[in-house]
Amino acid sequence: MKPRIGITLGDVNGIGPEVMLKALQRPEVWDACQPLIIAPEALAQRLRDTLAPGLQLPPVLSGDFSAVNLSPGIPNAPDAGRLSGEMIEHGVGCIQRGIIDAIVTMPISKVGLNAGGYPFPGHTEMLAALTAGTPLMILATTGLRVALATIHEPLSRVPRLLTHDRIIQHATIFSESLRNDFGIASPRIALLGLNPHAGEEGTIGIEEAVVIIPALATIQSLGIAASGPFPADGFFARYRPGDYDGVLAMYHDQGLIPLKMMAHGGGVNITAGLPIVRTSPDHGTAYSIAGTNQADERSSIEAITTAAAIVGARRGRSGNGLA
Repeated sequence: MKPRIGITLGDVNGIGPEVMLKALQRPEVWDACQPLIIAPEALAQRLRDTLAPGLQLPPVLSGDFSAVNLSPGIPNAPDAGRLSGEMIEHGVGCIQRGIIDAIVTMPISKVGLNAGGYPFPGHTEMLAALTAGTPLMILATTGLRVALATIHEPLSRVPRLLTHDRIIQHATIFSESLRNDFGIASPRIALLGLNPHAGEEGTIGIEEAVVIIPALATIQSLGIAASGPFPADGFFARYRPGDYDGVLAMYHDQGLIPLKMMAHGGGVNITAGLPIVRTSPDHGTAYSIAGTNQADERSSIEAITTAAAIVGARRGRSGNGLA
């Protein structure tokens, strides 16, 4: 049985509908899963007629959605933000009711989401609230997986958020995901330092000595093959695919800039630590090119096929299906 993957439209004024419809025209998507669209049915059909005439739409899981004015390229519209939040809620509900096996979320606007009445800094935090999970953001591309100890936080807050317990918890969730979702029996994880030169023995910051190194010792005592902390610049400059199975970065841009440079538009955002499977493309709404047929669907294809692969891996581990 192919995994049933529900796909939300994201912010309908961005490129989400375009990249989703382009991905649905690719045979590898249909080979991997049974896709379903989570959206108002009339809106899904209208977008299909505009962006992909002739495409046979997969089933649409409609719900009690708010009306929206479709205005491609208009940023942060409250009605589009409200609909993006409603589709996320409906998608999670469909997983919880056993209608679908995973959710793939097209890009949203965080400003629009907030203007629409959802007070979350992003998809990841909203999904955590809906599922009572402890989210870990992982971005992946061929040869590199990066997890984040902190997600959408101002840099000024990062040092005080990096506690001993937080680093241990996130490294543990990362290790479990690498085993359960990626089939790596004994994951090797690299921890990055927070400061330049990983603190230079305390001369450029004390977080490594006071927090990260003691946390690393505890992580290792739990049987996790972790190393570090490594200076981020030198680590990525010398990194070769296969050196490690995963990298735990201390903050958003530290890990995601090198990953996105390596992915060249084909990265996938995976949320571990939740009782559901969720992936998304590694890019934003790109309002400036919405409705112009310029958007690159590669990341959406990878997000859908990765979600299907994770569902298969979890089925295999539980004995309920093929890995």
